[in-house]
Amino acid sequence: MISRAQTILLILLALASLIMGGVLFRMRERAHQRMLAGQDSAPTQAPAVAAPEQATLMVADDDDNSLRSRVYSLPLPGDPGARARAVLGKLLDVYAAKDSNHPIPGGAASVAQVFLLPASSPALGSKPSTQADSGPEVAVVNLKSSFVASHPSGLETETLTVLSICGTLHANLPRVSEVRFLVDGAARPSLAGHADLTRTYLTSDAVPAELSPR
Repeated sequence: MISRAQTILLILLALASLIMGGVLFRMRERAHQRMLAGQDSAPTQAPAVAAPEQATLMVADDDDNSLRSRVYSLPLPGDPGARARAVLGKLLDVYAAKDSNHPIPGGAASVAQVFLLPASSPALGSKPSTQADSGPEVAVVNLKSSFVASHPSGLETETLTVLSICGTLHANLPRVSEVRFLVDGAARPSLAGHADLTRTYLTSDAVPAELSPR
């Protein structure tokens, strides 16, 4: 038989349990409210965006098979490889536009990567150049196969695309003296059946006559 003292003790323990449960519930609710308030009041950090700079694109024109210099204001990264990819992305966006005089679908997404190597590098596997390097560079442009598959076939139109890429790289990264091409990271015989992608292109070949030093 439970004594009176034991009964009182059980009642007190039950009341203490109820009180502790209520306190813990209130603490949980307050912590949840503080968390929500912190999320609402925390300032949203804007993503870092490079300041706009002037970029010169060598844009192909199918009407007279020429390259024309056009200047755009673009947010350009400081890293040379990322900078090269950004200007080529803008160039291919120009070609993908409805009013393009050199129409090619795909746009900026067609450029997978751009690697910069010392011009004396004997192989594509050499390490990328750094800001400490001061000599001429080779730009290795890795295009996506979707861009190549949708590129119009023809010697003149393919050559204009290749030369416009070379000229645009040199206009924005003057140390780039040579350009090589890959497609999905591998060598490919031609762009769309005509322009040779196995050779190394000189950026000097992509400078229009009116821009060449006299």
